[in-house]
Amino acid sequence: MSVNAKIALVTGGSRGLGKNMAMSLAQKGIHVILTYNSQRDEATAVVSAIEQLGLKAAALQLNTGDVSSFDAFVGQLDLLLNDTFGAERFDFLINNAGIAGHTPIGNTDEAEFDLLTNIHFKGVFFLTQKLLPLLNDGGRIINISTGLARFSMPGYAVYAALKGAIEVVSRYMAKELGSRGITVNVVAPGAIETDFGGGHVRDNADINKHVAAITALGRVGLPDDIGGVVAFLCTEEARWINAQRIEVSGGMNL
Repeated sequence: MSVNAKIALVTGGSRGLGKNMAMSLAQKGIHVILTYNSQRDEATAVVSAIEQLGLKAAALQLNTGDVSSFDAFVGQLDLLLNDTFGAERFDFLINNAGIAGHTPIGNTDEAEFDLLTNIHFKGVFFLTQKLLPLLNDGGRIINISTGLARFSMPGYAVYAALKGAIEVVSRYMAKELGSRGITVNVVAPGAIETDFGGGHVRDNADINKHVAAITALGRVGLPDDIGGVVAFLCTEEARWINAQRIEVSGGMNL
């Protein structure tokens, strides 16, 4: 284990794409702190898997939609960095945590709108703000968007619009944090076979077939298609990539 290994924080790292991102980062020799909302056992299993690679890992509970909890979380993170990692700051922030939203505009109520907004935009904005003092100069921020911010499918209006907001604010983050040498990029997955949204892309044969048919590479995406891209953006080779939206969809709806 490298004494000078970097540290990444992955929100929503207990399952799905977040788990794959955490493991991909570890495979590049990066220590990982992951957050989970309710899946403590799954988070613990990811931590164990990373430790088996000879790296340090830890999990903290966080509801990324509850801005009022962020100060306490930052305090926990500060202690964890010192006690477990022997560090005062971390290097890479991956804002991945999220929930699905698939309600037509005419049926969307204010409660669902606010829930999605708090998790996918307000929470990302203020968590990043709160973590900036703990993020090393020369670090990286990677925000997760979606292919749905480029093409449209019925039912995803609120979810996709919020991801569009993430893409815009990421450019502003890149502009404002450039003086600290921090790059900010967006990774936008296409449809992926995970349990996200109840696993309908993975488990519904008709949806799976439809997605494959509109994708240039002829299949649905897998978690392994995404995590490595996020990990690459945390390497020295990616140092000059900044303020970019990188869609990782196999060529959906070209």
